[in-house]
Amino acid sequence: MSLSSPDIAAALQAIQERQRILVIPHANVDPDGLSSALACYELFTALGKDVTVVCPDTPPESLKFLPGFEKLERGIAESQNFVITVNVEDGVEIDKLRYTVEERRVNIIVVPRRGKVKASDISFGEGEKAFDLIVVVDTADLALLGSLYTDHVDLFNEVPILNIDHHISNQRYGQLQLIDPNASSATEVLYSWFTQVPEWREKLTPDMATLLLTGIITDTRSFQNPNTTPRSLEIAAELVDHGARQQEIVQFVYKTKPLSTLKIWGRALNRIQMDEAAGIVWSSVGKEDLQEMGAASQETHGILDELISTVPNADIHVLFTEVEGGGLKASLRSSASIDSSLLAAQTYGGGGHARAAGFRVRSYGNFQLQVLECVQKLKEGMARQRQTQEQTQSSPIAPSVPQAVTPSVKPVAASLPPVHAPQMERDIIHDLTTGNTDAGVVHG
Repeated sequence: MSLSSPDIAAALQAIQERQRILVIPHANVDPDGLSSALACYELFTALGKDVTVVCPDTPPESLKFLPGFEKLERGIAESQNFVITVNVEDGVEIDKLRYTVEERRVNIIVVPRRGKVKASDISFGEGEKAFDLIVVVDTADLALLGSLYTDHVDLFNEVPILNIDHHISNQRYGQLQLIDPNASSATEVLYSWFTQVPEWREKLTPDMATLLLTGIITDTRSFQNPNTTPRSLEIAAELVDHGARQQEIVQFVYKTKPLSTLKIWGRALNRIQMDEAAGIVWSSVGKEDLQEMGAASQETHGILDELISTVPNADIHVLFTEVEGGGLKASLRSSASIDSSLLAAQTYGGGGHARAAGFRVRSYGNFQLQVLECVQKLKEGMARQRQTQEQTQSSPIAPSVPQAVTPSVKPVAASLPPVHAPQMERDIIHDLTTGNTDAGVVHG
């Protein structure tokens, strides 16, 4: 599924008609989400728009090399003026304005130079909103924005939303949508959109190309993940032609790591466990581990790839991380025999992609006991998937019967479990690359 022409046209019109744009990636942001947000900032600013890009939490230090990183803001300034209008027709002239504050009341005093101001001359109303369009990138569900969403629900209800994503588990929120589940990353979706408009394509700078390529490289794990398509490779080549600094991306994302990151990786890799019969490998990083190593939960990004390379012969690899603010985040990678998005959805209301997904558990008593409970539920879900596959493969195929002898029978579609579970305490953890996903995705 690629982007439809009507969706592209509607999104283009929204950008052309709006001036004050807010751009946001998901919480527990990963390289694809942050690169997507900054690429939007670069382009929309070049188009003369007033753009604010907000990161819901502290972005990883390793991504400071991204162009525009210093433009990131941590919160939404939703200030809005309240306008009091004085009608000065009929020869009225205003000399001065002053105000007093008395017991939770503000008195605004209008002093006329000539004429008289009457109550009927006064009107009031709200001024312009801080934003007239919200662009949410790489986020399958608004809940994945965390407190940034819950603290500003009215803003998200009142301002139109453009939803740009590549997760099959996307909840289709927002008035405008650019969603392509076949794209390797959100930045790939953006490139397909940006290059549809000749004026925009001309504004594709080396910095913007570097941002877009960062998302593709990280969400495909340097083109090793199954989500890598011929189109992904083609776009990557075009971005390099546009000046994307591929070696810079590789250096900062994969080869430069602070000591705290190396320590927490060592702890996680030393804690690898495997149930060979069930085909599941997992490890965990608790808040005590993070505190001991002086690391943040974002620094676990990349550990899942190490699990896969260290113990490749498994159908599911899972990393459980206790995140700041509370809760457990699980990031999954699977072989072709297990649909990890379906598994995450059916067990804990998560989602993502068939080979990269995740979920979140909001509350529990003991982290390690919760990890064991999650592993057990995942094993049960894997067993159900395998049983369903075996039943499908063993179902006999009815022999062909001449049409004249057989009454007309309409085929009945097989009943499949829903890919998206109802929103429980969901945080689809985004990322095709990190185990981050958060939320949404592991973000996927």
